[in-house]
Amino acid sequence: MYTARWVLPIARPPIEHGAVVVDQGRIVWVGPADQGARVDGVAVVELGNAVLMPGLVNAHSHLELTGLRGFLEGLDFREWLRTLTIVRRDVLSEADLLDAARLGIVEALRHGITTLADCTDSALPLAAMRELGVRGIGYVEVFGPDPAQCAGALTRLRQRVEALRTEDTTLVRTGVSPHAPYTVSPSLFRATAEYARAERLPMAVHVAESAAETAFVSDGTGPFAERLRDRGIPVARQARSPVALLEETGVLAAQPLLIHVIRADEEDLARIAHHGASIVHCPISNAKLGHGIAPLDRMLAHGIRTGLGTDSVASNDRMHLLDEARQAVLCHAIRSGVPDSLGAHEALSLATHGSAAALGLASEIGTLEPGKAADLAAFPLTVGPVFDPAVTLVHVLAGHVTASLVTVAGRELVRDGQVTVAQPVWQIRQDATGERLREWRRAGTS
Repeated sequence: MYTARWVLPIARPPIEHGAVVVDQGRIVWVGPADQGARVDGVAVVELGNAVLMPGLVNAHSHLELTGLRGFLEGLDFREWLRTLTIVRRDVLSEADLLDAARLGIVEALRHGITTLADCTDSALPLAAMRELGVRGIGYVEVFGPDPAQCAGALTRLRQRVEALRTEDTTLVRTGVSPHAPYTVSPSLFRATAEYARAERLPMAVHVAESAAETAFVSDGTGPFAERLRDRGIPVARQARSPVALLEETGVLAAQPLLIHVIRADEEDLARIAHHGASIVHCPISNAKLGHGIAPLDRMLAHGIRTGLGTDSVASNDRMHLLDEARQAVLCHAIRSGVPDSLGAHEALSLATHGSAAALGLASEIGTLEPGKAADLAAFPLTVGPVFDPAVTLVHVLAGHVTASLVTVAGRELVRDGQVTVAQPVWQIRQDATGERLREWRRAGTS
């Protein structure tokens, strides 16, 4: 039995002086601590002046990019993507990417994140998630803007996914990600969607993120179109919007996780809702890359399953989902002109139950309820007084508080504020990788 000054079940109001009882990796009881103490033979872990809640669910990350924190500053989006692609190809080894993924998971655990939905080119984050014991989905990316690449790209994707799925566990599952409209041809979108539906694979797509993407899809113009034409790939208008393109190619029918969805109008959102697709909202990354404020209010009004994600630390600089929740509240207030039009409790629900629902995991995680997996996170209340624990987490502690306890399926991965599965050598090797990146940059600017 874990006891804390506050328990936030998410599914019901906060419980002051509450407790959660766990048995064999499952929650068996949630309620006032004095009532839980009546359970015979239960061992008690007192968390003290803390908030105990469901583990946070990060519905969008790029763990293998953890080593690029701060490396891509000051670049427009096209150059940001181009530099990222070159560095991954020419500088970073598989060992580098695996260590980066491990350190990304350690950072996630430190900040109370127990589940990650990760988009990956290397597929190494899947191995890291299994190694460190977190819950997650690894969406293996596929690229191919030239229709002539479709058959080969799909064959390679099938081969990779079939091999990776043999390693799937009850905690970690393999999915697919046709990357984005400017890197995937309509024929490859269609083929990947058909494959995902046939194999019942989870799927994620970056979509409706930038003005350049909209121009590319709607008019066949802009920087993405110019880059493809420079490569000899023909470009033409594809659809009225990126979301409409996904509907026309059968992607929405596969009920994917749609990443960003910043530039979507009412018609687009109605399409998403109609097909039962879900959205992950990444407000800090959206703002940092200058893409805009996503219409979270309209997503929720359409009844779309919506969660929160940090995106990569290459575009966000840190993996802190409580901070993401705070940014979601602030952006919502800017759009509506009404303070607290998205409340702290609603924001925490997006970061837990909302993300779990967006990933199809709501029956297993996201709330503290008997029968669900014991994915827990506790945060010490280092400031006070506390009038509302959700407000304190989102508006006072977000961005700097670290978890004192984190469990996944009952296994303690953070105990007394220390990540039990971390190894110092990972950071030592990543520091050496950072030196190589600096050398690469100096060589390119000398």
